[in-house]
Amino acid sequence: MDPSLNRRDFLKLMAMLPLLPSINHPLWQLNAARDEMVSKDPSAPNILILVFDALSATNMSLYGYPRATTPNLDRFSQKATVFHRHYAGGTFTTPGTASLLTGAYPWSHRAFHLYGTVDKKFEQQNVFQGLPADTYYRTTYTHNDLAAALLYQFRDDLDLFKKIYELSLYYEIPLADTLFEQDHNAAFLGERVIVRGQRGQSHQMPSSLLAGMLHKIWRTASKGSIQHQYRDLFPRGVPSTNAAPLFFLLEDAIDWVQAETNRKTPYLGYFHFFPPHEPYNTRHEFVNIFKDGWSPVSKPAHRFSDGIDQNTLDKQRRHYDEFIAYADAEFGRLYSYMEQENLLENTYIIVTSDHGEMFERGILEHITPTLYEPLVHIPLLISRPGQHQRIDVQDPTSCVDLLPTLYHITGQPEPAASDGQILPTFGERDPSPERSIFTMDAKSNPKMGPLVEGSVALIKGRYKLIHYLGSNDAALGYEFYDLEHD
Repeated sequence: MDPSLNRRDFLKLMAMLPLLPSINHPLWQLNAARDEMVSKDPSAPNILILVFDALSATNMSLYGYPRATTPNLDRFSQKATVFHRHYAGGTFTTPGTASLLTGAYPWSHRAFHLYGTVDKKFEQQNVFQGLPADTYYRTTYTHNDLAAALLYQFRDDLDLFKKIYELSLYYEIPLADTLFEQDHNAAFLGERVIVRGQRGQSHQMPSSLLAGMLHKIWRTASKGSIQHQYRDLFPRGVPSTNAAPLFFLLEDAIDWVQAETNRKTPYLGYFHFFPPHEPYNTRHEFVNIFKDGWSPVSKPAHRFSDGIDQNTLDKQRRHYDEFIAYADAEFGRLYSYMEQENLLENTYIIVTSDHGEMFERGILEHITPTLYEPLVHIPLLISRPGQHQRIDVQDPTSCVDLLPTLYHITGQPEPAASDGQILPTFGERDPSPERSIFTMDAKSNPKMGPLVEGSVALIKGRYKLIHYLGSNDAALGYEFYDLEHD
């Protein structure tokens, strides 16, 4: 082995071996050709969308949280428009991301299952398709394979789709990314079942015995090597995902995004980072920075409680807050770079999330039918090109509003099938503060069938109504809250 090749580079090269047979795939050639595109309108503004997965507004100091979790986003907010009551389309990645990208609620786009995809008619209504292709270089990356399943549906509208494994230390299922471009989602799930089995709602489908055993040996060895290499930098473990799994450094993705922001042509960049999603493996300088003994107000257990005790919830909340601080620091590094390179004068920077996280009522994280504020109240900050003063918007807004807003600021007609409205301060006339905002959980329903089970929340002004569908308990059917006092 070349002595100049370190372990991390070696692992990356090994992960790319399956790519070799398909290097001449037409899609790769198309992306290479588009990479040389010269814009017809070099004065058009860049659009940079940054999604931090599972970032709840209720845990951000920017929105009044008592721990200083987001000092860099606080700094960014001084030259941005801050939306204080912004809502996700659902409680996990698939519905939340699909609503953001299509401007439609889950009952319209139908992507409300784990690894779900949107109804085909929405493949032609997304943030990438709506911008003029002869002007914008459209590029994307995500650590999250659920988000990647959606982005593959929109790949014809992308000039560069950076693959998950290209910015990872270890990614265990690369074949779907390299050999099955046109059937990625089916190939990905097929590989996953063969080597790991597939978890259903009430059962576990076993993996192939031989493939599963060999895969487990390989995965354990690879994971152990990576954890050992980075144990000083990440004492709780290298940042990872549980679904694939994937090991990565957020720093690598931020470095790559920095390079993308220096393109000569106007770009639309959608970058969906996994932190601060669990597991909450923060960098060494953030470990225990919030070991302060603070605990939020205790709330009664819910019917859908997982039975997790408050001490465990408080510990997980603290680790989550420390992981937020890590993600915030990396955002701060990107923002400082763009300041230094004078890239803010012609760039919209949009910071948001796909859903939140919960540490109360006996419920941990976000796979739950409940629709409480920590799960669906997400951040939204937008810095206009050259903006130098903070603007605060207190009216309720939704992730489905982002698509019509982007169409508007780039001079495109608003899509007819959008459930959203142009965000306040961005259009000629602001939406009514009493408009209805929705969020929902519908993962127990068939994709194209009627929605008969789940939960839906209506936010209107200061009030919130939650309806649990399919419940036989009349007392559980509805919950009503005054968000200013409850």
